[in-house]
Amino acid sequence: MRVPRSITLAALAAVTVPLAGCGGGATADRGRPSGGPGSPAASPSAQAAAREAWIPGYVARMSLEEKVGQLFVPSFAGTDEAEAMIRRYHVGGLIYFPNNLGGGPAGTARRSNALQKASKLPLLIGVDEEQGLVTRTPFVTRFPGNMALGATGRPEDARAAAQVTGTELRAVGINQNYAPVADVNVDPANPVIGVRSFGSDPAAVARMLTAAIDGYRSAGVAATAKHFPGHGDTDTDSHTGLPVITHTRAEWERLDMPPFKAAVDAGVDAVMSAHIVVPGLDRSGDPATLSRAVLTGLLRERLGHQGLIVTDSLRMAGAREKYGDAATPVRAINAGADQLLMPPRLSTAYRAVLRAARSGEIPRRRLDDAVGRILRLKERRGLFRGTAADPARAEAVVGASGHRAVARQVAEHAITLVRDDRGLLPLKGRTVHVSGPRAAALAAALRAQGVGIAASPARADVAVLTTLDAGTATAARIRALGTRPVVVAALGRPYDLDHAARAAATLAAYSSGPAAVAALAKVMAGTVKPAGRLPVRAGGRQPGHGLSY
Repeated sequence: MRVPRSITLAALAAVTVPLAGCGGGATADRGRPSGGPGSPAASPSAQAAAREAWIPGYVARMSLEEKVGQLFVPSFAGTDEAEAMIRRYHVGGLIYFPNNLGGGPAGTARRSNALQKASKLPLLIGVDEEQGLVTRTPFVTRFPGNMALGATGRPEDARAAAQVTGTELRAVGINQNYAPVADVNVDPANPVIGVRSFGSDPAAVARMLTAAIDGYRSAGVAATAKHFPGHGDTDTDSHTGLPVITHTRAEWERLDMPPFKAAVDAGVDAVMSAHIVVPGLDRSGDPATLSRAVLTGLLRERLGHQGLIVTDSLRMAGAREKYGDAATPVRAINAGADQLLMPPRLSTAYRAVLRAARSGEIPRRRLDDAVGRILRLKERRGLFRGTAADPARAEAVVGASGHRAVARQVAEHAITLVRDDRGLLPLKGRTVHVSGPRAAALAAALRAQGVGIAASPARADVAVLTTLDAGTATAARIRALGTRPVVVAALGRPYDLDHAARAAATLAAYSSGPAAVAALAKVMAGTVKPAGRLPVRAGGRQPGHGLSY
């Protein structure tokens, strides 16, 4: 399928991508018996069951080494290293980062094809492409991220952003995304989630999350809701430490659970665990990734999740520090995890899991269950019917003009006018001085909208100050601008606006990306009316607040 070069947000829902992949030369029916999915008149669930009926028998015939290999998704430096991992460890998947993508869209498509060709079973080729603050594929169409989507209040925007992102990922051979974030950002000081969250209202987060999951599914990409049981109320980063979240069971059910429950009910392909300790859910002191009470007791049995359970990166301190690199993957599997993401040393982790499987420390039934879930996901995403990506199509699809138009619309819907005490906005007809992060880009965008730009605050009618997670420094930066009225625009966490009491007007863009900066300029100039609503408490305003001209 060739994506049109021009496509509107309203029409995007009509665009679908064949689940069999993105081009010719597909590696068809690898590793499974041939046969149709059943009667066309059968229900979707019956057809799915028929397509997956071969899996238990196939798992029973796999060697122990092949089964263990399917659990792992390592990172890699280049094609040679990845192919060696495939041959030696039978890995079930691989993960892309900017250093191993293989260049632009066409190069990445060719690398994906080479990796798939090297593997007996189709690979889950994944990426951590959240958009916004966390992006791993620099060539895809840029969207402003989850908190901006939460500010739009439009699930259709979340669906469209995910569908565009998923379409571009699948075009280059990526079939699993470790997104979207399901965490409810309760703590403004949270160092690891922040604008990666859709917001602080569990119900609103659930609506946006399920829409995004649907968008990825329509593009043929497996979505991964993260980070279970909820990473939104912590001031510790699990990359460098082991956060402890003190929510009681009742608080967890009220604040953290609703988005994950909604994702499970929507049939999300995978849920990623968090390296956090929640004593209210498990008093062992183990991180959730290693907790049977959390992964099996809550996620599998309480919420009814039938898809994959994926660990967050096993390189992170929150996963490694208690038990070490050999015991951690074994404990994760026994806790209920199916997919082991980025072990620090694949050889160490593989040998430890293989040894545990041989000895019975990992029960054979637990191992077969995990492998079966992995193969079912590959079947559901069409990988056994073909994985080949077409490099020419990848170049045409990625960054298509219609996709960029969707990003612009979403960014414009997100810009939030939090307050305007003196009626300074819109700025058209005034002369402004712009300072702060992305000042040059914003000044150029304002000039393009007919706003006069001054070289210094002394020559301006209004000073515009941008902030990017400046926190308490925001107040001092406002004072440094002198007596001119100041408009503060938060390009990252809107919590900066809590320190902008001296500003005459405040706005939130939630992102410093090109689409967000261009949209901010249009709103400030009056070309576009502000339509966003705060998805978190910020600037002295409650969630849901937003002004318009």
